[in-house]
Formats: sequence, C-alpha cells, structure tokens
Amino acid sequence: MTYELLDVRPMTKRIGAEIFGVDLSQPLGNQAYSEIHTALMQHQVIFFRDQALTHDAHKAFARSFGDLAIHSGVKGLDDHPEVVAIHADENSKFVAGEKWHSDLSCDPEPPMGSILHMHTLPDHGGDTLFASMYAAYDALSPAMKRFLEPLTAVHDGNHVYKAIFPDSTKTYPCNSHPVVRTHPVTGRKLLFVNSSYTTRVNELSKEESQAILAFLFQHVQNPNFHVRFRWQRDSLAFWDNRCTQHFAVWDYFPDVRSGYRVTVAGDKPF
Repeated sequence: MTYELLDVRPMTKRIGAEIFGVDLSQPLGNQAYSEIHTALMQHQVIFFRDQALTHDAHKAFARSFGDLAIHSGVKGLDDHPEVVAIHADENSKFVAGEKWHSDLSCDPEPPMGSILHMHTLPDHGGDTLFASMYAAYDALSPAMKRFLEPLTAVHDGNHVYKAIFPDSTKTYPCNSHPVVRTHPVTGRKLLFVNSSYTTRVNELSKEESQAILAFLFQHVQNPNFHVRFRWQRDSLAFWDNRCTQHFAVWDYFPDVRSGYRVTVAGDKPF
C-alpha cells in the first residue's frame, strides 16, 4: 500500500503501526480518512502521537468511522455519554483491561473499534499489549481450524461488571458468537474468544468447553502475535476490535494513568 498523505510505520510484521502527518483535532479529508482506514484494516491497531483532543474532537474523529456506541457496562461522562473515563491511581483496586479481551464481546453487536486518548501517564510503565486474532487463527493446525469453525461460544458481561459494581442490580449483555468469525471488510478468518467475556462453548460438554477455552486463551498469549505500545502524553490508539485483543499492564501502582475512550459501533459476528 502506498500512502500519499500519511507516514505509516509498521511496528511488527503481524500487527501495529504508528501514523504521522495528521492532526486529528481537525476534520479528516477524504484522502486522510481513506489512508487511516486502510492502515487500520492492514495493521489492526494504529497509534498517533501528540494529539491534543477535546471530547468533541475525539468523538468527531470516531464518527468518521461509524456511529458511536454507548458502553453497555460502564457509564460515560455526564455531558459526553459516549466518552468513558479510563483512570487508575493509588486508590484503585483494579484497572480497566487488566486481562486479555476484546471490548464488549458480550454485546449482540460488539464494537467495530475503540479509540483511546491518554492525557496523564506514569513516569514508567502503563503500556498496552495488542494481539492479532488473525495471527492466532493462522497459527492453528488445519485440523484445529476445522474443529473450531462450526462452534459458537457464550460471551457474558455479568461476571465482569458485577465484580466491578457488586451492588448493581443491572443485568448485563450475554450473547453467543462464532468461535471463528470472518472480518466483514478484509474477509479474513480470525479467532473470536477471549478470557474476559467468553464462558462456554455451546456445542461441547462443560469439561470439553473448559479444556478447549483454556487452550485458546493460552494460545492468544503467544508474544509472536503481539505488539506493545508505550504511551506518551496525548498519544491515541485506534484498534479494530473485531480482529484484536488487548491487555493493559498495571505495573505503575500507585501512580496515575488517565485518559478517555470512545467506541465505534460494530456488527453481528458471522
């Protein structure tokens, strides 16, 4: 792919690229949108540096790629309900994303993408790992691929959010999706189970399901599928939630790490 406007620098062979040459606080022209979208489809997660964004600019950039979604588990800001605060400090008992996951895979239509803008970082640590589910699927044997492709799995948000909000009486989304899904844009097959939300393979016994999910969750942790991003103030990450998982490393306690995330609505996996 030749980029006419942007400087796109791949970070690994399988996943991740940094992009330079665009101010995301300004409306995207057609060429900039096309090149960013192409880079996202190719690299699955893309990163931008030195982007000072208001909430309105953050949302406007996200809307270039689709409708905005309201988070089904965590309340957004009062004046910007589409914006979720991502914050940890010395009083935190847990941090968002401290387990491999695909955002809100429990939803009937999981998000297309997530866009996280960080404004406050610890002096050391606080990186985010991203894993390519294309690479995870491709690395499976032909026999394992044939076994997994007809299967579906339960993705349940209740155990995730009731642990965070133990006094909540809310019922959170719980839906079944294919274990192997096909990306609606690239047409590539990918692994679509994660250790945060996926609780059961529908077509297997309880014991069989536990065994196969344990294998797949371990498989996703292979560093050959990963890219690691070191945040700086006003960095922004945009990941294709359909074909990636991510893990926020909490190695900076009790320091502060804070930012805001906007979610782009997605489609039903097939």
